[in-house]
Amino acid sequence: MYKVEATGVGFGVIGTSPSPVAADMTETPVEIALVAAVRGGDRDAFGRLYDLYARMVHGILLARVPYDEVDDLVQDVFLVALRKIDMLRDPSAFGPWLAMITRNRAMDYHRRTRETDELPDTLAHTSAPHAEANEVLALICELPEAYREPLILRFVEGMTGPEIAVRTGLAPASVRVNIHRGMKLLRARLQGTGGKEQ
Repeated sequence: MYKVEATGVGFGVIGTSPSPVAADMTETPVEIALVAAVRGGDRDAFGRLYDLYARMVHGILLARVPYDEVDDLVQDVFLVALRKIDMLRDPSAFGPWLAMITRNRAMDYHRRTRETDELPDTLAHTSAPHAEANEVLALICELPEAYREPLILRFVEGMTGPEIAVRTGLAPASVRVNIHRGMKLLRARLQGTGGKEQ
């Protein structure tokens, strides 16, 4: 006799190897349940969504706005999402919907940003402990947008390629290709060869 047990990702039968097909058919993405709970007034459920998606939001913003603005904008994005969650038609599309809000918030930031003066070169090139990382980040931010976001999500936020695809709604093959091409351009720029996109 086998015992059926809830495993957190579906149901498994103890004593047998779980069937991936059966798990996929009975599995409900956690986002659907969390969105339903948030719509019902559960603030803790929104905290879980925040935990699942904060790295993605941070990475998308890091690819588009100045570093010192990112943390405040992450909070803004989640506040907008909380206010508008009832407008989300398909709860299983929470990740791509949140990514769209994030990109729109970054565009709004640039529309509202006032002109600022650049630091003189003598001040801009100080020997801060993270200067090298900041230079690499600056080079990534100069890459075409299609490469910028996946590279930052992968190497700054530590997300895997499949995780980036699932969270942002991009095709896994597109994520792989964009990371590969972005890395090729980044290497060329780091080596001083310019790395012009073909």
